[in-house]
Amino acid sequence: MNMQFPTLENPTRRNLQRLFLLRSVMLAFMLAATLALYHLHIPLPKIPIALAVGGMLLLNLMTLLRLRKFSTVTDHELLLQLLGDLVGLTILFYFTGGYSNPLVWMYLLPLTIAAVALKREYTWLLAAIAVTCYSTLVFYYVPLSHLHMHYLAGKSLDIHLVGMWLGFVVSAGIIAFFVTRIGQSLRDYDQILASVREKSLESERALSLGTLAASAAHELGTPLATMAVISKELALDLSNQPEQLQQLAIIRTQIDRCKEILSSITRDAGQSRADAGQGLALRQFLQEVIQRWRDTRPATELVINFGNSSSNPHIFTDRTLSQAIQNLLDNAADASPDKVLFDANWDENTLQIYIRDFGNGLSDEVKAQLGKPFFSSKHGNGMGLGLYLTEIIIAKFGGTLTLSNHAEGGVLTTIHLPLQPLRISD
Repeated sequence: MNMQFPTLENPTRRNLQRLFLLRSVMLAFMLAATLALYHLHIPLPKIPIALAVGGMLLLNLMTLLRLRKFSTVTDHELLLQLLGDLVGLTILFYFTGGYSNPLVWMYLLPLTIAAVALKREYTWLLAAIAVTCYSTLVFYYVPLSHLHMHYLAGKSLDIHLVGMWLGFVVSAGIIAFFVTRIGQSLRDYDQILASVREKSLESERALSLGTLAASAAHELGTPLATMAVISKELALDLSNQPEQLQQLAIIRTQIDRCKEILSSITRDAGQSRADAGQGLALRQFLQEVIQRWRDTRPATELVINFGNSSSNPHIFTDRTLSQAIQNLLDNAADASPDKVLFDANWDENTLQIYIRDFGNGLSDEVKAQLGKPFFSSKHGNGMGLGLYLTEIIIAKFGGTLTLSNHAEGGVLTTIHLPLQPLRISD
């Protein structure tokens, strides 16, 4: 069965994207701080600052190219990227006051990324390196003159304390923004994995049902053949009794229908499309599905409306889709034996089918259980597999199936089906 699984994006790649944005913010802040200090006429070593900031900018450009050309990113690569940030920050702080630099809080940003994105061993390694760099800057650094006090409009201004306050504000905002984004990415990844596990479970369940169906088809072949032979003999014996012959003809029709179903079960999955040849026009396909269903439920009136679409695309006559529509018609006829409405509208790209019955509708309990295997609302008269298998078939073609209570009573079943997977190429 062709199940559609959610796309799993490499979480480390997404974290590298976050790091690229974080480094961009850090570079912008460092450049702004440098320009502000120059504006305040505080001398700074130009070449070392240019080398440090230029090195981090080059690393960011390499990261951007890396993200555009390659789809996978490893933990080792992310670790090296964070080490590059620590080296760049250490060089910058060494030439700009060491541990007294008000921007020294930036050491925490790569560590925050590592704590969320990398495994424990890598995080502790980066933490040890950061602590070592910070401790070294306590003893070895190039001091800055006139850093602490500046006079503006007659008031004293402690540049260091202002820098620490601004650093705290910026770091709080950056951590809140990026860590929440990374945390959300991890939660989304967990949801994707849960969805994949659910799809895998559905695949295993459907495979098990297919195996059981093939086994049942093999075992039912013999009794059906026996019934067919006996019905032919009874037809000869009842040749002078028209009423009994008419009832017997219905029985033989049902036997042929059962044999056709069993043949479709045992047929190779790809054979039905090969048998389709050039397929059928969509209108003709729907008419054949409806006629086949009417042969099995002659007592139920089916009111048909095909809309006024001028297009009539050719599609493969997929037997499973035909069976899915008939299953829904069967459910509607079980709930409303006298009358069922069938509306179909389509264009070149989409088919929409509406099936309405006039039964009692869906209770809240039934709504909660709809689509689950072996659940039936027919009080022991159903196996509880029809709707489940129908949903799988429609989903295989990218369609959706919804059931809701109609405003005037009964149940409205809606099929929304893209025609592209069924369309025959010109």
